[in-house]
Amino acid sequence: MAKGRNGRLRRKDGVWDPLKTSATDRQRAEAVPKTPQTLSPAYRLAYADEDFLCREELRPIRLQLELMKPEMLLTERGIKSTVVMFGGARIPAPGQSAWAARNETQRANLEAASVYYDEARKFARLCSKYSAGFDFHEYVVVTGGGPGVMEAGNRGAADEGAPSIGLNIVLPHEQAPNVYVTPELSFNFHYFAIRKMHFMVRAKAIAVFPGGFGTLDEFFECLTLIQTGRMEKMPLILFGEKFWRRIINFEALAEFGTIAPDDVNLISFVDTADAAWRIIQDFYEHHE
Repeated sequence: MAKGRNGRLRRKDGVWDPLKTSATDRQRAEAVPKTPQTLSPAYRLAYADEDFLCREELRPIRLQLELMKPEMLLTERGIKSTVVMFGGARIPAPGQSAWAARNETQRANLEAASVYYDEARKFARLCSKYSAGFDFHEYVVVTGGGPGVMEAGNRGAADEGAPSIGLNIVLPHEQAPNVYVTPELSFNFHYFAIRKMHFMVRAKAIAVFPGGFGTLDEFFECLTLIQTGRMEKMPLILFGEKFWRRIINFEALAEFGTIAPDDVNLISFVDTADAAWRIIQDFYEHHE
């Protein structure tokens, strides 16, 4: 690292290094004598002033930052495509109690649903095993980074020694990343909309497991983007046909006329990881 004529750091190839320059300027700003002027919030460098960045008027900048930071880090990692896994945070691993149950009926249902934790983990292993053939640049598992089905997805990738992505979100109740997310690919978001963009922008397949409002929101967002042609058609797979048929009557929507009859064919139902992986293999055998 050499210094230019203005004293700022630059790389040996002569290209300016803005990150080094910014860090150096910040150190210089913090090293000045402590006076009423330098201690005033007005004196802080704008990019280092959290109170300023959190002002309502700066929302467009915060949105841009949440879009750019994960995009830049994923690009630097060479990740070109992902397999998205959505599903309930409340579904426990086999043998564990249903921590979120509010009554015995919920407890019985959630603990029985632990079969989906196993299938999610196995599905992530299948994706990651295939991803290894692309040096983990393609078909990388991405989840919401939390517990339940999300944990199972990241855990399955870890079983294969593969990286996986976690896209956490700040919620009123604490949501910490599960321990199986690759630390360098563990992101946190304030804005749901930007988080959804990162789920979709590299997706080659979407697997949706039983879940609640959040899972339904994510599923219908993807389904709408595919239906309207805003996103390329890809495997959109629902695990647990009995669950999904009970809570959503897709055929009734088509019969009523609020969706096209063929729209029901945008969705595939499976009960096992092997069946889901066959759908992805069959789809891309004919589309790539």
